[in-house]
Amino acid sequence: MENSVSNPHAWTFFAEKDLALAEFIANRPEFTGELAFHCQQAIEKYLKGYLAKFKIPFKKSHDLVELYHIAKGVKDWGIDEILLKDIRDLYVEIRYPSNIGLLSDGTLPTKEKAKTYLDFAKNIANIVKTEI
Repeated sequence: MENSVSNPHAWTFFAEKDLALAEFIANRPEFTGELAFHCQQAIEKYLKGYLAKFKIPFKKSHDLVELYHIAKGVKDWGIDEILLKDIRDLYVEIRYPSNIGLLSDGTLPTKEKAKTYLDFAKNIANIVKTEI
């Protein structure tokens, strides 16, 4: 089933909020998991906004790699897909306190790794905003 949300600006509006929240907590080491989670959310929404801009249908998905592969049909941004996969794995269906922002090994990201995620999310934000 294709997603019916076709307004790219609605997607990027909420992506901006996730990114702003991530930036707001970026210097708080106790929030690395939440920072990482909001980076994942921002990237997902930016990718969906990009797809909506070009009227490219996509399924309801939280898979950043899948969304990026669809977007590459328009333009390959040459982004780090290994890092994208790492961030993709931060998504959780059910947001119980013990799950939010955990890496695939069950640990919270370090402050340095969370900063890497934030920089990556900002990079994607810049790419999408210039394309939309």
